[in-house]
Amino acid sequence: MTSTANLRVLVAPQEFKGTLTAVEAANAIAGGLRRAHPGWRFDLLPMADGGPGTTDALLAALGGDKHTAHAHDPRLWPVLASWGFLPGKRVVIECAAASGLLRLSPDELTPEAVRRASSLGTGELILAALDYDIEELIIGLGGSATNDGGAGMAQALGFRLLDARGESLRPGGATLGDLDHIDASGAHPLLTHVRCVGATDVTNPLCGPQGASAVYGPQKGADAAAIAELDAALSHFAAVIKRDLGVDVAERPGAGAAGGLGAGLIAFLGAELVSGARVVAEAADLAGRVQQADLVITGEGRLDSQTAYGKTTQFVAQAAAQAGRPVICLTGSLGEGYESSKALFSEIEPLSDGSGSLPSAEEAAAQLASASERAVGRLLDRGILT
Repeated sequence: MTSTANLRVLVAPQEFKGTLTAVEAANAIAGGLRRAHPGWRFDLLPMADGGPGTTDALLAALGGDKHTAHAHDPRLWPVLASWGFLPGKRVVIECAAASGLLRLSPDELTPEAVRRASSLGTGELILAALDYDIEELIIGLGGSATNDGGAGMAQALGFRLLDARGESLRPGGATLGDLDHIDASGAHPLLTHVRCVGATDVTNPLCGPQGASAVYGPQKGADAAAIAELDAALSHFAAVIKRDLGVDVAERPGAGAAGGLGAGLIAFLGAELVSGARVVAEAADLAGRVQQADLVITGEGRLDSQTAYGKTTQFVAQAAAQAGRPVICLTGSLGEGYESSKALFSEIEPLSDGSGSLPSAEEAAAQLASASERAVGRLLDRGILT
């Protein structure tokens, strides 16, 4: 291994939700270690899993341009939202950009609001991207505030969702119970010429006890009555999709992502749903960059039982293990079941015990810098870095 005087360090965290973006986290980690080890060389690789930060992570890894477009938020209020144009005629759009929880305040997350929340804005961003000569759409399926199965997105793209009177359905997942048929004759003609990939870190089906409404509805404001209503409406939506479009989305893994937007992408755009962490890892050549490093540092806001099931830090740890490199995981806090992930990492360093409120961005950056120095110090003491 390279002497510790000029160690090569790959810094590949994802966002620390509510405090730091992946880019900010990477800069904080590298900044702290540079002060302590001025001869070390750092390769910064911000990571993401399909949620907020995916656009910035792919732009940082691949280059490209950020664009903005007029769209509507989940309440159908007008907003400006961004998306990324990547090399190779590819576009990345986060559903969170227009249709995300980040667009709403906590007091706007009510049962009635989630019944009406629409993914129209995500469809509008796709429309904006189709004005360019593109070949692939990458849709990040994390952080949504909607539970409409992608119905609003489909309507923005020219699909007509009609009730028994032949009238277009009103916005929101609850109205899908009134869906009589789908008219695809007005769908945007370029959709059939563009490959679509849905990037997600969940495998939930569309409906049922593990479906979109039951598992993710509560964080969007749904109570028990709203969950039951939305779940029934999505089940009916799936049945009509199968009859009118010939696509069975009911049991597809990941169809329940982003309030059923995963199902909508499959049904209306012919999408393939893939691991969001894998999309970013492959695009950024994570494996190759790990090979060039002597030490790998990753991180996320909370390390828990889900980390070992397709989360970004797991992908980074696996790449490090395959290359025989030590890997540190910095985490905002340790959650239930984090022990199942301990074997993935050479060192785990939490920033807090998770009992207090989220730190400010400035505080979190300082904590990351200190945590990285502590974890590196232990690896040096153990003789793992020599």
